[in-house]
Amino acid sequence: VRHGGRSIEVATFRADGVYVDGRRPDAVRFSDDREDAARRDFTINGLFEDPETGEIIDHVGGRADLAAGILRAIGSADDRLHEDRLRALRAARFAARFGLVIDPGTEAAVRRIAHDLTGVSRERIGNEVRRMLLHPSRARAVELIETLGLGVAVLGEPAPSCDYAIIAALPATAGVEESLAAWMLGRIPADVSPARQRRWREALMLSNDESELLAAILNLRPRIVSSWTGGDRAVRKRLAAALGFAGAMAMLRSERHPVAATVDADLPALRAEGIQPVPFVTGDDLVAMGMRPGPAFRPMLDRAYDVQLNGGFSDRDAALAAVREWRDG
Repeated sequence: VRHGGRSIEVATFRADGVYVDGRRPDAVRFSDDREDAARRDFTINGLFEDPETGEIIDHVGGRADLAAGILRAIGSADDRLHEDRLRALRAARFAARFGLVIDPGTEAAVRRIAHDLTGVSRERIGNEVRRMLLHPSRARAVELIETLGLGVAVLGEPAPSCDYAIIAALPATAGVEESLAAWMLGRIPADVSPARQRRWREALMLSNDESELLAAILNLRPRIVSSWTGGDRAVRKRLAAALGFAGAMAMLRSERHPVAATVDADLPALRAEGIQPVPFVTGDDLVAMGMRPGPAFRPMLDRAYDVQLNGGFSDRDAALAAVREWRDG
C-alpha cells in the first residue's frame, strides 16, 4: 500500500499450528500481535513499530536483549529450532552481524540439532551461507558455524579444526567465492581437490559461475606463488589476466604471503603496458599464411602472444613477419 509517499507492506497477525516438515505449520489462524510475536524465531525479530506513533511494541523482551547484546530464542528454544532448523544457521548470522552473544539456552538448543538439518533444503542452506559471507562479519559467522557444530551438516565434511585468520583478513568487499576459498583452506589447507570442491558445490548449491570462480581462485593462488617471481612479463600478464586473479590476490594479501607485495608492486607497470592486449596474430592470419588448422596452431599463437606480451614486437607487421619465419624454419 502506498501511503504518504511510502510503500507499506500489509500483513495479518497470525498464529501457527504444528510444524510437521521442519519449515511450515500445518495450519494458520488469524490472531493478535502478541501471538504473532510469539511464533517468531528470536526476540530481536519479535518487535513491532506503530507506523503512526513510532512506538516500539515488545511482547518478548527483544529491546532488553538488544540492549544487553543477547540473541535469544522466543519461548522454548528447542521448539523454535525444530519448527525450522534453518534457524540454527540464522542464529549464527544474526549473532555475527549484530555483534550479539547467543543466550546459553538458545546455544544449547542449536548444538542439540547441529548435526541434523533435516527438512532444510540445500538451496536454503546455501542462501543463508551466502548472506553471511557477503557481510564484513563473515569470519565471526564462520567461527560460530564451526564452534556450534554446524560445519558438518552445512558443508558435508568433518574437520578437526578451522583457522579463521585468512577469512578474517579478507577485505570487507570480498565476494562469496573468496570467502569460501578462505574457509576451505582454513578447514583443510592441504586439500583443494576437484572432489572436495564438488562436495562444497553440492552442499551449498553453488551456481556454475560461483563454482567456476571458486575453482579458479583455488587453482590460481599456488600458480602465482610458484611462477610470478621467476616468470617473465608474459607469464605475469597471463596470470594477472586469468579468471580468479583478484580473488587469489585477496587471499594472498590476507595470508600476508611475501609474493603479494611483489605482485602489487609489479602491477602498475604491467597495466600501463597492457595486461591483455588484442593479439597481433590470430588463427585467421595463420590460415592466410597457408597453415592448416591443427595441433600446431595453438603453440604458434601462444608463442606469438608471449613475445607480444614481453614487448618483443613493435607492431602487427613485425609479429606476422616473425611467424612466417617460424613457419618456414
